[in-house]
Amino acid sequence: MNKPIFEIADILQEGFSRYDKTFGPLQPEHYKVANAIMACRTSLLGGHVDQCDNCKHLSISYNSCRNRHCPKCQTLLRAQWIENRMSDLLPVHYFHVVFTIPHELNAFALRNKKTFYTLFFQAVSETLMAFGRDEKYLGGEIAFFAILHTWGQNLMDHPHIHCVVPGGALMADGTWKHCPKDFLFPVKPLSALFKGKLLDFFKRAIDSGDIDLCGNLEQYKNNSIRQDLLDKLYKTQWVVYVKPPFAGPQAVVKYTGQYTHRVAISNTRLVSVDEKSVAFKWKDYADGNKHKIMTLDTVEFIRRFMLHVIPTGFVRIRHYGFLSNRSHKGKLNKCREALGVKPENQQHDSEENHTEHKPQHWYDLVIKFTGIDPTICPLCKTGHLRKIQEISATSPPLPVALKAA
Repeated sequence: MNKPIFEIADILQEGFSRYDKTFGPLQPEHYKVANAIMACRTSLLGGHVDQCDNCKHLSISYNSCRNRHCPKCQTLLRAQWIENRMSDLLPVHYFHVVFTIPHELNAFALRNKKTFYTLFFQAVSETLMAFGRDEKYLGGEIAFFAILHTWGQNLMDHPHIHCVVPGGALMADGTWKHCPKDFLFPVKPLSALFKGKLLDFFKRAIDSGDIDLCGNLEQYKNNSIRQDLLDKLYKTQWVVYVKPPFAGPQAVVKYTGQYTHRVAISNTRLVSVDEKSVAFKWKDYADGNKHKIMTLDTVEFIRRFMLHVIPTGFVRIRHYGFLSNRSHKGKLNKCREALGVKPENQQHDSEENHTEHKPQHWYDLVIKFTGIDPTICPLCKTGHLRKIQEISATSPPLPVALKAA
């Protein structure tokens, strides 16, 4: 794979100080993210020296920051996650459901990320699970995994949750009930229930003080203004989109690779970077999905990127129903049995009789998902690089000018 010409790290190096002066003091997480991305795969984090076992060529590799906002650190994590999810796939069709909030709520979400996004997940999960239990549709336990996205193609705030839902439910008697191949749940009732649940959670969070009405939101401390907003939100038709089912279980894996371990923008979308501006590729959905180039002032680009910093410890990929951590092993095996598929433990037993094993090292994953062996010597093309020396991280470990207070 070719290395991108420009990187988010280059943009932060060029403009983060100006961004800090313009909008600072910033939240500590913003400094941590900026420091991590700029230090990624540099001497600041240390590394190791490899030597070719054939031609003795030396190669220096620096450590990754492993920050989930860093575009360079997500590829292998995404590959590992997909590898782990492969064993969860069932021989049924899968649906893609997207829940979006009205733009009037964006400011509340941005200033109360952990609280609001938690309520967002709760409203989505309760809505889908309620429809799954409804006798009019399936009358059993469904499952899905949900992924929070907070951005649009132009990097502005656009919170929405993607859900991947197997097409059916596990019934109380242990049987499996398929849903129609081209129909999961009706969109309008789904949207109405989601709206009702999220607005109920939203009102309670404001009343309890869990949602902080600070800055531009302070006006909503006025009961009349807040009620006007709620009335408008109740009258608005919320967007819930149920996309056509995937072509098959393997298509789910391809989908997850696009949406799981990514925040805001990838390095491959960057077109040009200099001290004043950043140009990047984007898809304009409002103009027939046309591919365009957007140019932003460097500080504005960083501002938009930082809108999507995720609170420390917040989980943005969640599993529900028989895919949840609590129910995963037992109930997923019941689904397999109902569908005539070997339970997971039997699958593993048969796999142990083969010489092929799951990848255990990062270079195994690179080979598996790219077809490229990263240990092959770039000089002689025949020998393999072997680690011969560790390189200690330099001091200070972070760029001094950007240390978080």
